[in-house]
Amino acid sequence: MKLKKKERKRFSIPLNSMSDVAFLLLIFIMLVSLINYRKVIKIDYPEAQTALRTSAEKNLEIWIDISGDVYLDGTPAILQDVEETVADLYRNAPDTRLHIIADRSTPYANINSVLEILQVLQYRVVSFVVKNDS
Repeated sequence: MKLKKKERKRFSIPLNSMSDVAFLLLIFIMLVSLINYRKVIKIDYPEAQTALRTSAEKNLEIWIDISGDVYLDGTPAILQDVEETVADLYRNAPDTRLHIIADRSTPYANINSVLEILQVLQYRVVSFVVKNDS
């Protein structure tokens, strides 16, 4: 008895739509890369003759605008929030640098209120952000 061999169907991947998929993926990547995740408060930076660059990986930004409003990484906060956040930060990651960013016209009393909190907590890794003209 002679058995017939079944013919196997050859499968192929349609390559017609691969360019469409690649194009959509490219558009998606471009749009995601354009999103700015950092919240920025409009500040007129004070100027300095010399400045030291710090890494942006491990830092917490405390913004103080001209009216004395305080922001933690772009989110509005009160001084009690600053104290709690810095205390938690000191316990969990003591090498994190605090960046104090204040408007040029901000009264020193508003900046001093944040500095007093840092002094009480004995937080020593603090930078003042200024604009360098050079």
